[in-house]
Amino acid sequence: MKPTLVILAAGLGSRYGGVKQMDPIGPSGENIIDYSVYDAIRAGFGRVVFVINAKIEQEFKEVYDERLKGKIVADYVIQDLHDLPKGAIFNPERVKPWGTGHAILAARDIVEEPFAVLNADDFYGRQAFEVMYKHLSALKVQDTQYAMVGFQLKNTLSENGSVSRGICQVNNGLLTDVVERTKIIRKGNQVFDEAETMPLELNENSWVSMNFWGFTPRYFEQSQAYFTDFVRENAQNIKAEFYIPYVTNLLINENKATVKVLESRDQWFGVTYREDKEETIQKVREMIVEGSYPENLWK
Repeated sequence: MKPTLVILAAGLGSRYGGVKQMDPIGPSGENIIDYSVYDAIRAGFGRVVFVINAKIEQEFKEVYDERLKGKIVADYVIQDLHDLPKGAIFNPERVKPWGTGHAILAARDIVEEPFAVLNADDFYGRQAFEVMYKHLSALKVQDTQYAMVGFQLKNTLSENGSVSRGICQVNNGLLTDVVERTKIIRKGNQVFDEAETMPLELNENSWVSMNFWGFTPRYFEQSQAYFTDFVRENAQNIKAEFYIPYVTNLLINENKATVKVLESRDQWFGVTYREDKEETIQKVREMIVEGSYPENLWK
């Protein structure tokens, strides 16, 4: 049973100013999702599941049903604000779903094998998919030896504004803690998190999570239990989000799972901001010249 790739593509890209997941950055109209799927296919993944917003469902299916036909099985699930534990009542002013941890749960009824999960708007590089595939291929469906691809903070920054990153603590190759820092920015030779009143200096060599995780179906059961408690406590908070690192920290601290850090020294890039697009296009061109990718991924 080959691992599955779950792509979190429900966000509408508010900071970017459009549906950035579908914005072309390759010479033949490819977007970042295309490169992730392409890398997953050549690493050995057997299926891709897109977690999407109902507003872009039709557009996604029209593109990928044709593009991926005969190359990899593609399925689609909707991240729905109202997909909550039975009886849960939340603040009627809330309009956004409940975060990345909630997005994964949208796939709980159709994913029955070990799976990787990642963001739609991050370019992770071929190595990340290869090391994750190797880890997941050795797992059984009820195993709790999870994994995360770690990148060095200095390789994940944007020149066009602040970014959110999960700063990781690692011991003997295992994740011990991850703290979400939501306003990280470089100033000269230093890197700071400016989310608080007093900026916090960060070590640029720190390992960070870019939301590239590896789980088994057992994770769905564990996460659903935590989500039930989370909604009970945060139902009236219109901004509360159920993040993946929140779940992994609980699992680690309660000795219910381990998370192996699979290291990547690759340079991250993506389209957090619209200004990132031209730089991303240039980097893709360079990789094509180097022979890492063909001119047309799906020809």
